[in-house]
Amino acid sequence: MTTAFYEAEGEIGHVVLNRPDRLNAINGALLADLDRAFATANADPQTRAIIFRGNGRAFCSGDDLKEFDIQSQNADTIQRHIHAIQEITHRIMRSDKPVVGAVQGYAVGGGFEWMLNCDLVVAADDLVAFFPETEWGHFVTGGVTHLLPRAIGHLRAMELLMLGERQTADALHRMGLLNRVVAGPDLLDTARGLAAAICRKSAFSISRLKRTLHQDLGSELWRALDIEERITLEAFANPEADARVQKFLDTKKPRA
Repeated sequence: MTTAFYEAEGEIGHVVLNRPDRLNAINGALLADLDRAFATANADPQTRAIIFRGNGRAFCSGDDLKEFDIQSQNADTIQRHIHAIQEITHRIMRSDKPVVGAVQGYAVGGGFEWMLNCDLVVAADDLVAFFPETEWGHFVTGGVTHLLPRAIGHLRAMELLMLGERQTADALHRMGLLNRVVAGPDLLDTARGLAAAICRKSAFSISRLKRTLHQDLGSELWRALDIEERITLEAFANPEADARVQKFLDTKKPRA
């Protein structure tokens, strides 16, 4: 089964996470499939706007901790995994095509970070988003160390990143991190409506607007991605992370 795919719908392209049985948790296969899906969407001349969404009950529940041993086998596998995560941010943010996130259920860790990379975000009212990295001894990715303080201020960003508290759709909307909050059944239609409205605008103007706004983020964003990658590599190699992840997994095992 393809763990992420691209499909065209007229001028709207869909990039879809497709591990619903694992709440679209991130593993190596998903990263490779997602990279191909975004590459195809960005190269498709018919596609004017992209909807980024997840199949099933969640958008993306973050790293698949059941595969932590595979991801952290050695320095090379860790680096490839982390670099592949950061490359998705490049695919989203360096594309001339606007990306509309359509998120529901869980957007955790890397899933939350990818959501924040989108140009517009529509959320179902059941959305729960948080950063678990400090709990697991990991480190955030997706450029959020640069993007989040700019979006909501230094103190609030530190609170979200350090404490890792669960945030509802309404709370995120009040912070200015979501454009719309809708009932679950209306999520995809609302995202389609925003994407369709974009498609009716000038493709030249939209692409240059996105490019200019992202240039305004400056080289600091790309520098932040590099720093996050380096620190996350250190975190994965730290024995504390392995112990914390194992402790978390132990709490999830069914009791006899």
